[in-house]
Amino acid sequence: MSDEIRFAAEGGLATIELTRSKALNALTLDMIRAMHPKVEAWDDDDSIKAVVIKGEGERAFCAGGDVRAVYRSIVDDLGGKGPSELSRTFFLEEYRLNHAIHAFSKPYVAILDGVTMGGGVGLSVHGSHRIVTERLMFAMPETTIGLFPDVGGGWFLPRLPGAMGLYLALTGARLDAAGAVALGIATHYVPSARLEGLEAALATTINESDDGRSAINDVLGRFSEAPGIDPMAEHRSMIDRCFSATSVEGILESLDREAAGGSEFAAETAATLRHKCPTSLKISFEQLRRGRDMSKLVDVLTMEYRMSQHCMAGTEFFEGVRAILIDKDHAPKWQPESLAGVSDSLVDQFFAVIPDREFSL
Repeated sequence: MSDEIRFAAEGGLATIELTRSKALNALTLDMIRAMHPKVEAWDDDDSIKAVVIKGEGERAFCAGGDVRAVYRSIVDDLGGKGPSELSRTFFLEEYRLNHAIHAFSKPYVAILDGVTMGGGVGLSVHGSHRIVTERLMFAMPETTIGLFPDVGGGWFLPRLPGAMGLYLALTGARLDAAGAVALGIATHYVPSARLEGLEAALATTINESDDGRSAINDVLGRFSEAPGIDPMAEHRSMIDRCFSATSVEGILESLDREAAGGSEFAAETAATLRHKCPTSLKISFEQLRRGRDMSKLVDVLTMEYRMSQHCMAGTEFFEGVRAILIDKDHAPKWQPESLAGVSDSLVDQFFAVIPDREFSL
C-alpha cells in the first residue's frame, strides 16, 4: 500500500498523500479501502483536529478513478460482458468514501495542485476547504468516455451559480484556479511556491490550537491570495442562456443561434458537445435535473450508483475508454450515434432500481 497512498498523524493534524504520481495519482480500489476507515477513525478520534489530503508530485492531485482497471476487469476477464465484481465494488466503495468525506465533522483540507478530475473531484469537493494553485486543471470529462459526472456530481454541479454546473457536466470544460474559486468549487487560492510553508504553518498552528477550524482559517488568511480574473466570466451570461434550455437538443439549438450571430465561443461549445457520447449527454442532463431537487447527498449517490451499474452493463463506457484511453484513436463509435437515437425510455433505464445491488452506506 505504501506505493499508492500514505497516512500520517501528528500534533492533531492527519495527512493523506496519494502516491501514484506516475499515474497522476489515479484512485484505485485499494486506495479507497485504505482511506475510508482512516477517515472514519479520525472523525471519532478527539486528538485529531483536521485532515489534509494532497497528491504526490507537481502534476496532479488526482486525475480520477482507475477506469482502465474497471475496463480490463470486464473486457479482458469477461469478454466484454459485464458487470464484473470490480465494476460493482469500485463505484460502491468510492461513493461510500465520498459520503464519509461529506459527513466528516472536522476540517478536511484538500490541496488541489495540478490535474483534478473525476474521482479526484470526489475526494475533494465534499470537504470543508479546497485549496487550488496556479497549476490546477479541474474537469469532469466523463461524457467523453461514455459515462457521466459521478462521485456526487449530481449534488454539487446543479448547485453552482447559474447554469455553470450543467455546462461543466456536458462539455467536460476545464477550469483554472480563478474559475474554480469564482464558482465556489475552490475555497482558497495559494500559489504552489507557498504550499510547503502553508503545510508547515498548518501543522504548527493546529498543534498549538484547541480549535482546528479556527487554526486553519487563520493560516489560510495569511497564505491565500486573489487568484486573478476568471477567464470564463465573459461567457457566463451566454452559458446561462443556452444551458437553461429544457433538453440537450435545446441547448445545441441555442448555441447554434448564438454561433450564427457571430459567437466563436458558442460555435466551439456546440462542436464540443457534438463530439461527446450522445447517451452520456442525455443521462447527465437528467442526472443534474434530478439531483438539483434532492435534499441529501446519499440520495444522489444512490441514483449515481444505479447509473454506474447500468453503464457497466451497456456499451458506451467500454467504447469510450477504448477510443480515448486504450487504443487512443479518439474515434468512438457511439450506439446510438446521435441524440435523436437516445429516447426518453432509454434514458429512464439508467435510473432504474437494481434489485440485487442497491447503494447503501
